[in-house]
Amino acid sequence: MQRIAIVFTFAVAAGMPLTAQDSPSTFDQIVDRAILQESSLLRILRGDHPIAETYIQDLGPDADFGSAPKADHYFLGKLDFTRGVTTDSFLPKGSAHSLEAFTHLFGAAYVPRGFAQTLIIDGAEFDRAHYDFAFDKREFLGDVRTYAIDVSPKKTAGRGRFMGRIWVEDKKFNIVRFNGTYVDAQFGQVYTHFDSWRVNCGPDLWVPFETYSEESALKYDLKLRQLRFKAVTRIWGYTTATDRLNGEFTNITVDLPGVQDKTEQAADNSPVESQRAWERQGEDNVLDRLENANLLAPRGAVEKILDTVVNNLIVTNDLNVPGVRVRVMLTTPLETFTVGRTIVISRGLVDTLPDEASLAAMLAHELAHIALGQVIDTKFAFSDRLHFDDDALLKKFRFARPAAEEDAANAQAVAYLQKSPYADKLREPGLFLKALAAEADRLPNLIKPLFGSPFAQGNNILRLGALLQDAPQLQRTRTDQIAALPLGARTTLDPWTDQMRMARTRSVPLLSGREKMPLELTPVFLNLKYQGATAAEQIASSEETKPGETKPAATQ
Repeated sequence: MQRIAIVFTFAVAAGMPLTAQDSPSTFDQIVDRAILQESSLLRILRGDHPIAETYIQDLGPDADFGSAPKADHYFLGKLDFTRGVTTDSFLPKGSAHSLEAFTHLFGAAYVPRGFAQTLIIDGAEFDRAHYDFAFDKREFLGDVRTYAIDVSPKKTAGRGRFMGRIWVEDKKFNIVRFNGTYVDAQFGQVYTHFDSWRVNCGPDLWVPFETYSEESALKYDLKLRQLRFKAVTRIWGYTTATDRLNGEFTNITVDLPGVQDKTEQAADNSPVESQRAWERQGEDNVLDRLENANLLAPRGAVEKILDTVVNNLIVTNDLNVPGVRVRVMLTTPLETFTVGRTIVISRGLVDTLPDEASLAAMLAHELAHIALGQVIDTKFAFSDRLHFDDDALLKKFRFARPAAEEDAANAQAVAYLQKSPYADKLREPGLFLKALAAEADRLPNLIKPLFGSPFAQGNNILRLGALLQDAPQLQRTRTDQIAALPLGARTTLDPWTDQMRMARTRSVPLLSGREKMPLELTPVFLNLKYQGATAAEQIASSEETKPGETKPAATQ
């Protein structure tokens, strides 16, 4: 049986210098500026090593919806733009999560580098010598007005060239989106279709952010077989926590006359306080290491919301557990774990939980570990133990717990929930767990944690199983029963600072059960905006010429 590789092939060329020009007035000038800006972006990215995460769901026939996920695959690592677009995996080869070790059921192998390379149009030669350009229309992508331009490779351009459409914003003429595929693959390779988006992270800086890929009938193996899948590649971590702290340090001013020595007023630590301080030091060292590796989001608005939910549990149960806080892992696999008195929850889990009661249930389990005194090994209080490369994080940090501790936390968490403001809403988290059980066999890479203990083993729920008893029957086709949300439903991310926020979405009535898409990937379709633009500027931009009303001079 033939085994094909799904890849994209090209290398990054040396960047052309960006020269100051007057505002373009013709279509040809717009294209020239877009080419120059793309070259400038490659020069900026060269040497960067952001985090890349690719999650893939294979699709198969489904009696209710026509098609649904039947298997999944996962990659997590770092990009390197220095030698083209290459990837370095955090996942050990042969691990349950390792995409590189995966061989498709029908003989096709997903290659992480292939999905990563959809972040750049053509790193080798994106220019007029290799491509033809044709104006299509003016179009708004959110608050950003763009020129939509069709791109096709010249007949002599060679293999692996981009064919599709680019969107160029009309202020500095950066490419903010491109949609299509690469053409003329070598034998043994196939190119997939993709929709790649960029976001504005500073003045004249639009960086790769998310790419959606999808195939409904991709033929391979001498066109005798078909591949059906959808995938999302996410990029973040262009700067590290250390970079951001160094920037803050340069802005620190010290008013020497105002400095006061308060040593005489400080009380000595008791043995208990010393022990707690030692534990906290180990905890902070782990969290700082995860944040500097761009796997843990900096504290922000989302964490404050999560802290409030935990505080509701603490107050109503009269718990004496000072210093509890919540942090968010930026990864997709569903998991929670504790690091000392810090509860860590993955972004994927935050996104898919359907309501506050379900969120409270997940946090209550970890709160129970803390209240029961099940703390981390304090070996990480010694800072030298944190001196290792990022690709060793998943080996060095393991927060899974013995079954006995998990069982004790399950029982305690249910007791907390029954005395909490969520006591009359526990059917919802039970329904979420039923949705996990229903998908666990088909989506093992989504259910399997990177650091903590698993929610399920096969379709057997290991977390808060008592809540399943009173949960309603799972009904896939009912639009008024939401057991779990699609991936990416609740949060959004600034890929330059790793700062998260809750997405501002509208409530949309569902037309059918198929639109529920629990735990599924969905297409990326962003409402773009300029960073730092005021509300008045955005309104003024939207009140200017409407999309499609005019064309650049050369095309009229």
